Amino acid sequence: MIVPKLRAPVVFVHGLLGFNRLRLCGVTVAEYFPGIPDHIQAAGNHVRVADLSPTKGVVERAHELKEFLDRELPGEAVHILAHSMGGLDSRYMISRLGMANRVLSLTTIGTPHRGSALADWGLRRFERLLKPVFSCFGIPRQAFYDLTTTRCRQFNEEVPAMPGVRYYSVAGNHLGDWFKGRWLLLYKLVKRLEGPNDGIVSLTSAKYGESFEVWEGDHLSLVNWPDPVAQARGAWQDRKPQYAHLLGRLADEGL
Repeated sequence: MIVPKLRAPVVFVHGLLGFNRLRLCGVTVAEYFPGIPDHIQAAGNHVRVADLSPTKGVVERAHELKEFLDRELPGEAVHILAHSMGGLDSRYMISRLGMANRVLSLTTIGTPHRGSALADWGLRRFERLLKPVFSCFGIPRQAFYDLTTTRCRQFNEEVPAMPGVRYYSVAGNHLGDWFKGRWLLLYKLVKRLEGPNDGIVSLTSAKYGESFEVWEGDHLSLVNWPDPVAQARGAWQDRKPQYAHLLGRLADEGL
């Protein structure tokens, strides 16, 4: 599918433990959205990728995102494509930080709008072990609490959708195939607790806004991270056409 050229800039927002690019000796060794921003920019779009704290909470990351937009795209209206926790950061920024007039659309991808049972499970089992380690090294940890089902229930009461902003969402559906086994064990855990999911976030939790679609694959595949096993079997799917489709919908609706 041909990537349309939108009038407004496109901003990508990463999730928990995320980054823009990882560099070693000045050389990029990894991107959070491999190949996607460059593909969209090649069509003439103005593209930016935010770089937020990997483990700070939603409120702090939302402020970082606002500062990024004010610095990189001052006064401009934008379209946001946000993965995982980045969707919660974006929602908070739009609703609580006075940015509704700056965001034309928000498309969340694998975002746990209703929290993740995996976050609940992980905190119950590992908080006592990991909390001292994070404290010792001064690593923020609020993000892990903000992704629980209890906290997201409160979040949704406090952070409503804003009139004038178009909200869309995408979920991933891991099929439980052993040959696409990245995060297979986590997929089974979340399926038992919440139903179909991408290995982290259930379809039910990822659904938000006026339009919802499901892509086959795990949580990382949604942002085009390659799976060596799937690639070896010829089963890996490049996400560029699906991201082109997301932009195509915005173009079709005059955004």
